[in-house]
Amino acid sequence: MKTGMPRELFGTDGIRGVAGQYPLDAATVFAIGRALGELVASLDPSPEVLIGMDTRESGLEIAGHLAAGLAGAGVPARFAGVVTTPAIAHLTQTSHFVAGVMISASHNPYQDNGIKVFAHSGFKLPDEIEEQVEQGIAHHRGAAVRSLPLQPDPRFAEVYIEHLISCLAAPLDSRFRLSVDCANGASFEIAPRLFVRLGVAVDVVGNRPDGRNINLECGSLHPERLRMSVLHAGSHLGVAFDGDADRAIFISGAGREINGDGVLWMAARHLCPPLVVTTTMANLGLEKALDRTGVAVVRTPVGDKYVLEEMLRRDAELGGEQSGHIIFRRHATTGDGLLTALKVLEIMTATGLDLDQLTAALPIYPQTIRNVRVRSRTPLDELPAVREAIHESRQALNSRGRIVVRYSGTEPLVRVMVEAETQEEVETHAERLAQVIQLTIGT
Repeated sequence: MKTGMPRELFGTDGIRGVAGQYPLDAATVFAIGRALGELVASLDPSPEVLIGMDTRESGLEIAGHLAAGLAGAGVPARFAGVVTTPAIAHLTQTSHFVAGVMISASHNPYQDNGIKVFAHSGFKLPDEIEEQVEQGIAHHRGAAVRSLPLQPDPRFAEVYIEHLISCLAAPLDSRFRLSVDCANGASFEIAPRLFVRLGVAVDVVGNRPDGRNINLECGSLHPERLRMSVLHAGSHLGVAFDGDADRAIFISGAGREINGDGVLWMAARHLCPPLVVTTTMANLGLEKALDRTGVAVVRTPVGDKYVLEEMLRRDAELGGEQSGHIIFRRHATTGDGLLTALKVLEIMTATGLDLDQLTAALPIYPQTIRNVRVRSRTPLDELPAVREAIHESRQALNSRGRIVVRYSGTEPLVRVMVEAETQEEVETHAERLAQVIQLTIGT
């Protein structure tokens, strides 16, 4: 039942912050575990929760406090160790676990961490349940803090790898050579094992985590390193994951970057769905190209959680984000970078075409994203100067482009996305809007 209480801790992707600081200090993490434990205990007579993490140095300590909080509510926890976020979602859905928790801050630097909670359905908690958990967290923050030692069980990763292999409709072309950037994150062991099992020759970078180098000049946010690997090794393609491997960005054999828009285009041409669900950030070129093929595009706010909600409402098979979160609903309940990589390889195998050929018919409008760090999150409509600047730019572009200005769901940033027919228009409007926001609420 919806409480009406505004959520303060849960954002678009769980609870996130600087490790060791509120809300990821020991007392709050213990309280999160206790509140979650009480909730799941009310839903299941013999509940058990699965916990996984990425490679951040803070992960094990957070897991220990979380497990102790769960135990305080009478709920035991199993520990999968270092696995990907979609692995936790899949294992929670397909096993007896009443909930699954992934400790990760995705693409953020190592100082940050986060707690993502999945229900037994494999879906992230709905807003009203997150509100209930927050009430419990506030109640338990004053409790004595404890921690539990955890021993990872490697069998969980193996079950997930078997699931991924089962998602392929046919064997992959054994001649493929693949470059992989694991972002020194959650996929650093699972990804190489998966591709070797499938008979794909693999060159791996970003697979030496030290607790502090996750996403550091590598992974999906920094594809330059992967591009060098592809060109040096002569790979057919490259794939870069983020820290928890729920997204993937690709590099073609010619060195061209292909983001989530390109993957949605390829997958839509292959699967022929009646509609594709994506976000306000998707390139206008994708919408126009899909429209020409008879595929409708439905846009949602940014966040794979919202993409999935719309997919469920419309019974859609395919959806995703430009950032590389792609949801193949037949196989997964969340974005999955490893699954996305397999599906791209499957399409290449089935068609005999490379990534450049598969995306040649996708027109891409010039687009830029400016991030402005801000000191407050005042609704943009309540800032006259910002509101007026956005209105003027939209009027100037008219139907020849798009402007999306929004707060980040995970960082103190305003993201300014401008898309237009020419790069000059893109840069002019993006710079103007960023400056107005900076002067109004910038740090």
